[in-house]
Amino acid sequence: MAREIKFSLLYRDMWQSSGKYVPRVDQLLKVAPAIIDMGCFARVETNGGGFEQINLLFGENPNVANRQWTQPFNDVGIQTHMLERALNGIRMSPVPADVRRLMYKVKKKQGTDIARSFCGLNDPRNLEGSIKYAKEGGMISQAALSLTTSKVHTVEYYTKLADQLIEMGADEICIKDMAGIGRPVSLGKIVKVIKDRHPNIPVQYHGHAGPGFQMASILEVARAGADFVDVGMEPLSWGTGHADLLAVQAMLKDAGFKVPDINMKAYMEVRALTQSFIDDFLGYYINPKNRLMNSLLIAPGLPGGMMGSLMADLENNLASLNKWFAKRGKPGITQDDLLIKLFDEVAHIWPMLGYPPLVTPFSQYVKNLALMNVIQLEKGKERWSMIADNIWDMILGKSGKLPGELHPDIIKLAKEQGKEFYTGNPQDLYPDDLDSFRAEMKKNNWDFGQDDEELFELAMHPEQYRAYKSGQAKAAFEADLAEKKAEEANAKTPAPVAAANFEPKELNIDVNGVKYVVNVSYGTNGSNGHNGKETVAVATEEANAQPVAASGELKEVIAPLEGKFFLTKDASEKALKTGDNVNKGDVVGYIESMKTYNAIVAEEPGRVAEICLNNGDSVDEDDVIIKLQ
Repeated sequence: MAREIKFSLLYRDMWQSSGKYVPRVDQLLKVAPAIIDMGCFARVETNGGGFEQINLLFGENPNVANRQWTQPFNDVGIQTHMLERALNGIRMSPVPADVRRLMYKVKKKQGTDIARSFCGLNDPRNLEGSIKYAKEGGMISQAALSLTTSKVHTVEYYTKLADQLIEMGADEICIKDMAGIGRPVSLGKIVKVIKDRHPNIPVQYHGHAGPGFQMASILEVARAGADFVDVGMEPLSWGTGHADLLAVQAMLKDAGFKVPDINMKAYMEVRALTQSFIDDFLGYYINPKNRLMNSLLIAPGLPGGMMGSLMADLENNLASLNKWFAKRGKPGITQDDLLIKLFDEVAHIWPMLGYPPLVTPFSQYVKNLALMNVIQLEKGKERWSMIADNIWDMILGKSGKLPGELHPDIIKLAKEQGKEFYTGNPQDLYPDDLDSFRAEMKKNNWDFGQDDEELFELAMHPEQYRAYKSGQAKAAFEADLAEKKAEEANAKTPAPVAAANFEPKELNIDVNGVKYVVNVSYGTNGSNGHNGKETVAVATEEANAQPVAASGELKEVIAPLEGKFFLTKDASEKALKTGDNVNKGDVVGYIESMKTYNAIVAEEPGRVAEICLNNGDSVDEDDVIIKLQ
C-alpha cells in the first residue's frame, strides 16, 4: 500500500519570503474559502512573528486578524500552525519567560493548533521552554531542527538533537531547511534515522527553493519517511519562496506515494486572488530579484525569508556607499558588486563566529556584520569596527551556545572591549516582566483584550504596539504606500522636466482624528530601501527637543551609518536629554539598521547642548545626531 504524504500551505511565509508585507486580514478572509476548496491541504501556516508585526504596521489589530484568519480552517478541520523563535518568541530579541508562556495560551485560544518552535542556535535549553509552554497551553509542540551545512552540522549532530527534543516532550519534528541549502541525500539520512528511532513521531519538511536543491530534497525526505511537506503555490512559488504544489504533487505521485488530489478550479481562484493582492499594493514591496532562483545562495547559506529585506538593505547601503565614493572622487560600484562582496564576506566570517545556523535572528546578525565589514573595508577601515549589541549577545553566549568555536580574533576583540562570556541558561538573563506591562495597560486605560491577548501583544512587541495604538505606524505606512503609487503613476506618465522642482516635501494625514505631518525627502541615499526615498511620520503636536543655551565651540556626534535614530533600545534604559553630562565612551543613542540596534558612542566628553533628532527619525551616515558643549 502506498505511503501517504500530506501537504501544508505556507500562505504567510510565501509572502514574507518574497517581500516585506503579507495581505491584510480582509484579503486573507477572501482567499481562505478558496484555499479550503482546493481540498489538498492537511495544514496551513497561519501566523508568526512577521505576520503580527505587519498587522501592527497596517494599523490592524493582530489578535483580531489571527482569530478571523484561523477560524475558517478550524471550522473544517484543517490544522493551523505558527512559527516561533524559542527564546525570542515571535520577535527578534529575547522574551521573558512569563511572556513566552502567555503566548501559547493566547495563540491556542485564537485558533492556532501547532507551535513550530525553532532556536536559531539549536540550543536545546531554549527549545525546552517552548516545548513545555506549548503543551501547557494545549498546543501540539513541533520542535524544529534549524538546518545548515558545515563541518559541525552533521547527520549525527541533527539526529542527536532530535533525540533530545523528543525526550523533552516534543510531539513532532520539523526539518527546517530555511535557506534551502540542505543537501538532499543528507536530509534523507537525517529523516530516516529519526523515523527509525521514533516511528510514531510525525516529521514535517520545510525548505526554500532559492538555491535549487528543494525538489530533490523533498523526494529524498519523502522516501526516508517524512509525513508532511510544506509547499508554496503560484504566483509566489519558487524564487526565494518554496517549491510549487503542482510540481511536488506530480513528482510524489509518480514516485508511488499517495498524495491528495487538487481542485484546479479552486487552485486558479487562489492564484488569481493572490495576484490581485500583489496588484493592489503588496507588489510594491516585492523585489523582482526575489522571484528568481539563484545558486549563488549556496555559499553564504542565507535563508529565503530574509532575502526581501536583504535586497532593501543593499539598496540603502549601496546608495550611501556610492555617495561616500562620490564625495571623494572615486568610482561607484553596482548592486551586483556589493552582493558578491557580501556573499564572500558571509562565507569568510561565518566560521569565525562559531557557525550559527543562518536563521532569524542570527542570519540577520551574520549578514549585517558582514555588510558592515564590507562597507568599512571599502572605506579603508578595519573589519569588526561596527558590532551591534545584539550581535555581541550572540557572540558572548547570551542567546545560547554557538555550535562551533569562536575564532581567536573574536575572543581577543571581546576581551579588549571588556566583554564577558556567558555560559548559563539564556532565559535566566531575561526575568519575568508581565507586571510592568500590566501597569502600562492600566495607566493608559487600554483593554487587556480577550484572554489577555492585548496584554500579550504589548509585552511581545512593545514599540510596534505603542505605534499602532497612537496611529503613527498606520500613518507612516499609508504615506509610504501613497508615495509608491505616485512614483508608479509618474513613471507611466512622465511629468515635464520643470515639474521636478515641485515634488511635495510634506503630506498631511489624519488617522483616527490625530493629524500627522509626513516629511518626504527626495534623494539618492534614503534609509528605507524604497528607491532612495524616506518617509517619517510624526504627530503635529510633537516638537523637537529645544537646545540649551550654549557658549563656546560645539562638538558634534556624527551618525556612523544610516538607519533610524533612537535614544534607547528598550524600556530599561534612561533616555539622554539636553543638559546631561556625557563622558567619553558613553552610549548616547542607537541607530536601528537592518533589524539591529547599533550603539552610538561619544568620542569626547561634554554637556548635551542639542539633540538634533526625534525618536524614530531617519538618519543618513555623517548626519549630526547630538551636539555637545
